[in-house]
Amino acid sequence: MCRPTHYVIAYEINPWMRVTRPIARARALRQWQALYRLLHQTLRVPIRLVTPARGLPDLVFTANAGLVKGRVFLRSNFRYPQRQGEEPIFETYFRQHGFRVITLPRRFHFEGEGDALFLGSTLFFGFRFRSDASAHARVARLLSCQVLPLELTDQRFYHLDTCFCPLDGNTALWFPGAFDRYGQRVINTHVPQLIAVSEADARRFACNAIVVGHAVVLHRGVSVMLRHRLSRVGFELHELDLSEFLKAGGSAKCLALRLMN
Repeated sequence: MCRPTHYVIAYEINPWMRVTRPIARARALRQWQALYRLLHQTLRVPIRLVTPARGLPDLVFTANAGLVKGRVFLRSNFRYPQRQGEEPIFETYFRQHGFRVITLPRRFHFEGEGDALFLGSTLFFGFRFRSDASAHARVARLLSCQVLPLELTDQRFYHLDTCFCPLDGNTALWFPGAFDRYGQRVINTHVPQLIAVSEADARRFACNAIVVGHAVVLHRGVSVMLRHRLSRVGFELHELDLSEFLKAGGSAKCLALRLMN
């Protein structure tokens, strides 16, 4: 994770961002601290922190840094120049912490755990708005795993982790309307137990959740129906106010990169 010390809306690179809708910085810090405390103190998750950097307001969204598999870190190649300054920071951090860092050729855009999520040993790979479809085969070779590409079709859900959330090795939350028909078939075929969220819940970033065992951490205000469906399959919701981060198109999952896959 990375503290939101320099977090602002300085540019617009997704449909949620508006430079005319500024961040309440003190509130954003309180919201981030509440997430940190819930993960670290309540759910007992070890957390490592990346040092914030002036001029890189989206560094707080560490899920986009890359993808971890074992002791390998596949660094992101960000599509937008505004975020490319984050790349050397994360590369240096992971090298210093003993990971083997690998990268894709510069011509391939790839935005890490924002678009690449493991369900069991299978990697689901979202593409179109941020990551390139052609990158998925390279990722499969580099990480020696099965990769299933999924085309995203709704710009509001520009990263896979805004519309698809593995809960365990057999179960996932998803918003079907964010995928083309082929992607819907792939997910239906390869995920044994699917929980579809409504568009209203998707807009509240219900799929952008952090999963710790049977705990699901997400932005507050999801529907009663979704709460009941998750409860019935054994998951416990932990809801937080993350509204200042929704202004930039992110929520709980965007604020954390998983170091163990």
